[in-house]
Amino acid sequence: MNRQQRIKLIENQLGAFDAGTIEFINQQWVFFDEETEEASLLEHHINQEVEVFREQSWQRGLLLENGKVQCDRKMISLFDGESIRIRKQLIYSLERLLDELKDEAFLYFINTLNSLHFSIHDCIYCYNHLTFLNGNEGACGVNFLIFDNEECICSIQHHFDYASSRSDRFEFTLSSGKRTVIEKIS
Repeated sequence: MNRQQRIKLIENQLGAFDAGTIEFINQQWVFFDEETEEASLLEHHINQEVEVFREQSWQRGLLLENGKVQCDRKMISLFDGESIRIRKQLIYSLERLLDELKDEAFLYFINTLNSLHFSIHDCIYCYNHLTFLNGNEGACGVNFLIFDNEECICSIQHHFDYASSRSDRFEFTLSSGKRTVIEKIS
């Protein structure tokens, strides 16, 4: 699995976007999240990927200043009351952890998380111990992750041992008491 395939898998996860509408109020663009009904200034999302609903489809682009979106080779201006989606950013330590996982462990982790009704975008905390270890030496330790899908909490311990063989063990514990363990040794 190449980097592009991994990115595509992450991008297509549920909850990859904050969806809502925008309004031009007091000379500023304001984003109203349809799920939480919270308002925020659209300028906080400048240079992030957005999708604008136009002509019965979502048009992907990069949000620029003054309500402009760069879509491929054309520049579009936002309209008051328009529906947009703003791509959520993954927690940096989670991104680094996913990069460290071999393909099979990566797929096992994502598929198990999804089967428990969580998305990679539901991550609210990630302690990645791997970032503190020297990559040239045999690394072992535990990473801690917390996911919240607004119905349930999932705590994950990722036990890794990258000494002579490569071992990834994920222990998923839900707030309901359900537990799942997966392990990949290569």
